Amino acid sequence: MNEAIRRLEPIAVWDKFADLNAVPRPSKKEERVIQFMLEFGKSLGLEAFKDSVGNVIIRKPATLGMEDRKMLTLQSHLDMVHQKNNDTQFNFDTQGIEMFIDGDWVKAKGTTLGADNGMGVATIMALLESTEIIHPPLEALFTIDEETGMTGAMGLEGGLLKGTILLNLDTEEDDELDIGCAGGIDITATGTYSVEKTVPGGIGYHIVVKGLSGGHSGMEIHKGLGNANKIMNRLLQKGATNYGLRIAKIDGGGLRNAIPRESMAEIVVENAKKEAFEKDFEDLAGTLKKERNALDPYLTIVLTEIDMTDSIMDLTMQQSLLHALDVSHNGVYKMSADMADLVETSNNIARVEVIDGHIKIACLTRSSVEAGKWELANKLKKTFEAGGLMVDFSGDYPGWKPNPHSDILKVLKEKYESLFGKKPRVVACHAGLECGILGRNYPEMDMISFGPTILGAHSPDERVQISSVQKFWRFVLETLKDSPKIKP
Repeated sequence: MNEAIRRLEPIAVWDKFADLNAVPRPSKKEERVIQFMLEFGKSLGLEAFKDSVGNVIIRKPATLGMEDRKMLTLQSHLDMVHQKNNDTQFNFDTQGIEMFIDGDWVKAKGTTLGADNGMGVATIMALLESTEIIHPPLEALFTIDEETGMTGAMGLEGGLLKGTILLNLDTEEDDELDIGCAGGIDITATGTYSVEKTVPGGIGYHIVVKGLSGGHSGMEIHKGLGNANKIMNRLLQKGATNYGLRIAKIDGGGLRNAIPRESMAEIVVENAKKEAFEKDFEDLAGTLKKERNALDPYLTIVLTEIDMTDSIMDLTMQQSLLHALDVSHNGVYKMSADMADLVETSNNIARVEVIDGHIKIACLTRSSVEAGKWELANKLKKTFEAGGLMVDFSGDYPGWKPNPHSDILKVLKEKYESLFGKKPRVVACHAGLECGILGRNYPEMDMISFGPTILGAHSPDERVQISSVQKFWRFVLETLKDSPKIKP
């Protein structure tokens, strides 16, 4: 299946992408891909080493005649988001990604593809391996753990890099040049509840919400895609209000940076209210599917009768939890006043877990404005604390302030227009690019981010456009040829 991928053009890039996708590389478990990258660099006879946190750095001298150019640091992250469809049997810790071609797109079989940021990694590998491509001195920086904390970028020491210009290859629309990004913070609300014995005379049910589109909780938050945790809460809240529904278990969502596609709950309803509850549930499920049909056409909501569970959540905490989830903000909070169509601040209610007396809610709040990030984070903190939960902030990272007068931006704008006959879109994105973090220890480094077109990142619908990769590769090669010279 993956052999067909290796025959795509540009072969140098796709071949390396297939090699990379054969190596399991979940965030925080990058030992194998770190070793893979070190062995790759050393096999080429290049300087290759890892720093104290596990980032891999490989350096390649300039080709003949390009020694007078500034060293370029090419940067991408090694880890990938691991998400799969509920009915897909796959072990991300042991299996390589199974890819296939669908028209002008490369996709994965029921899982995330890893094009984010594997296409960037593969592109850099192809450049390092080539003996024919004209280029200035190159410094490849492969960071770890970008997707779940950016600990690689955070741990990179100042003074280690030699490049003065950084090209981050982690943008997902091929007509964009990204010069800014959002910062973020993880919000975790936890608590306990009293476990009560289920009263005889009830009926157990299993509720499943699935088939939502999902996607990147930053880049796609503006689309209004359905959040499985919010939809499940709406179902539970109405059932609790009208029919005395009691919660035994909730298991919804997953990674903070993925809009949750699925949620499951186990509940109990009095036998006397069975008929009315089931009819009302079916009506609400139908309403929800109609509401979401345009954006989430495959939304499925299923109610199945099961053996009644032995225990349920105490009523007081159940009411507090449902109310807190109902009023907590999810989605776009504020749009930017400085850049058109840019989301400034947002939140993703990524994970809701209720089991065995314990509650955990995980969110990721993003903002390109530091004050905006903390405004929403503190509002969520107050909301969850009012519901009897404890709140912890972690993983705080800064945004990347746009510099419209950047020298490398000028070079790439002119190169893009000469190659493709139109101007690129100069943007800032609502996602956590590593440039903002790297800029703390390298404040003088000129940075820009660009990449091929990737859709559905962080979901099993992730796909990368073949023709866009060809365009991106051409753009990279021509940029290297005209890279800035060292000033006398």
